[in-house]
Amino acid sequence: MSPLHAFLLSIGIVVLAKTFAWLLQLRTGNAGLVDAIWAWTLGGLALFYAGVGSAPEGVRALLGLMGGLWGLRLGLHLWQRNHGKPEDWRYARFRQQWGRQANVRMFWFFQFQNVFTLLLSASAYIAVAYRPDEPSLHAVTLAALLWLLSVVGEALADSQMEAFRSNPANRGRVCRDGLWRWSRHPNYFFECLHWCAYLPLALTAPWGWTALAAPLIMAWLLTKLSGMPLLEQEMARRKAGYAEYMRTTSALIPWPPKS
Repeated sequence: MSPLHAFLLSIGIVVLAKTFAWLLQLRTGNAGLVDAIWAWTLGGLALFYAGVGSAPEGVRALLGLMGGLWGLRLGLHLWQRNHGKPEDWRYARFRQQWGRQANVRMFWFFQFQNVFTLLLSASAYIAVAYRPDEPSLHAVTLAALLWLLSVVGEALADSQMEAFRSNPANRGRVCRDGLWRWSRHPNYFFECLHWCAYLPLALTAPWGWTALAAPLIMAWLLTKLSGMPLLEQEMARRKAGYAEYMRTTSALIPWPPKS
């Protein structure tokens, strides 16, 4: 299957996935479950491109393993965080603002998210899945190390935040435990780092430079659009110590806090 045909088929995959997510939120009243489906869809697309690509078998197996395991881990975490819980405040706010049109607008909002899903998956996966040769051993080693660091780091940040939230004594307090002492959003940092893991596998391939777009897109989404701006505005309103936390703690890259 050609890269163009694979990309066109991926459009159908993401539309179906987000339509399922929309039907699920109709049934549960919890639109936050789409976050898990987003991660599983991106992981599934890594497996899809690995299956239909023309790169050497080992390269495609590595691509499927990296993307698939990342998506599986993150999707399970997001599902456990949202399933059976009150709707995430972002979606609850949309639902309140949209009123009677909430379900219709939620459908198109979910589908709009597919623009970024397609850009991320195409830029990170296609050059690797369709490269005509194998990357060097150094490139494979670097990719594996970046992937391992990013997945372990994000999982650690997620577990530290969940442990903090599960303690009733921490209600209304700002988490400064573990990685959260060094970064206000360590999970976002490692999420951006994950998309860098495909660069060593892609850059020496034809059109491999397109893989540079994936970490840039994710960094822009998290720091400028849907991640940090909305979250920090809400946290500063809800938690008294968050303004001080913002003053003393790095926004994204883990760094020793200011005195």
